[in-house]
Amino acid sequence: MADFGGWLMPIDYPDTGVLIEHTAVREKVGIFDVSHLGKASVRGPGALEFLNSALTNDLNRIVDGQAQYTMICNEAGGVIDDLIVYRNSAQDLFLVPNASNTADVVAALQKLAPAGIEIKNLHESFGVIAIQGPKSAAVLETLGVDTGLDYMSFAHVTIAGSTVILCRTGYTGEFGFEILPSWSQAEHVWDTLVTVMREFDGVVCGLGARDTLRTEMGYPLHGHELSLDITPVQANASWAVGWKKSDFTGADVLRKERTDGAGRILRGLKCIGKGIPRGGMSVKSASGVHVGEVTSGTFSPTLKNGIALALVATNLEIGDQLVVDIRGRDCEVEIVKLPFVPSHVR
Repeated sequence: MADFGGWLMPIDYPDTGVLIEHTAVREKVGIFDVSHLGKASVRGPGALEFLNSALTNDLNRIVDGQAQYTMICNEAGGVIDDLIVYRNSAQDLFLVPNASNTADVVAALQKLAPAGIEIKNLHESFGVIAIQGPKSAAVLETLGVDTGLDYMSFAHVTIAGSTVILCRTGYTGEFGFEILPSWSQAEHVWDTLVTVMREFDGVVCGLGARDTLRTEMGYPLHGHELSLDITPVQANASWAVGWKKSDFTGADVLRKERTDGAGRILRGLKCIGKGIPRGGMSVKSASGVHVGEVTSGTFSPTLKNGIALALVATNLEIGDQLVVDIRGRDCEVEIVKLPFVPSHVR
């Protein structure tokens, strides 16, 4: 167990461990308690238009019943947080930010909101359960749940007698779902899912496997690949910016950075030799010149190899070979196209 954003969270479980938990998600099914994730609501006339002026992505790209990955930036283009928005209607939107940033997201939105827009912090009103892997739909179907949702869409369904929000989202790169029961029903829903999941050789997973899974996919983690000092452009996340929108917080800085160049860009690094890069380690050219820094690094259980995400100079390209300084020892790496392993979210 470890502190994570003020929540005591399991890193792994004693009967399995990170490698077994990771493999279960890639090959069968795994379940995560990620109730530490934030929850908030934005409601009122003009709620969608207001959020669209505050967040990077364009909410007009989705319709009611769909979700969207986006970010909230400050005026300098730094990322306060990345989050998912669930669009119930143009007047009712539900947000899931990161645990440690929930209060900051709510405060930033409240500061920007016009009269008539109500923003509520619902952090402890809902649990969040992620069930991920090729057999995740079969687990839910055993409980009578219709799983015919498109990727990044959601519905209100009943699981174990409890009404929950069922979302076709996740943070693993595998086909899966995230389930939001009310706080009072979360434990009951969890116990039911765990019991049924055992029939499909599923395992309960901790944040250790969640991190190796998301790193293999090149998914950013706030505080590592995104931060107040790392913009969406630098994080190679321009796809989550609605560049055609008239305005949003931080737009001027981001547009200038996109035009003039950011100076650094997020890339995937795969170790050629033996070694496991870690966050904060220096990335160098073959001649020893510092060209960047690792933001996240781990051993890939799927590739059986060290991998990393790193912010490096923009003149470096896929296929270039570099060196990571791993505690005084040079480890040769190659810039590779992300994700490190194929995505199966659809």
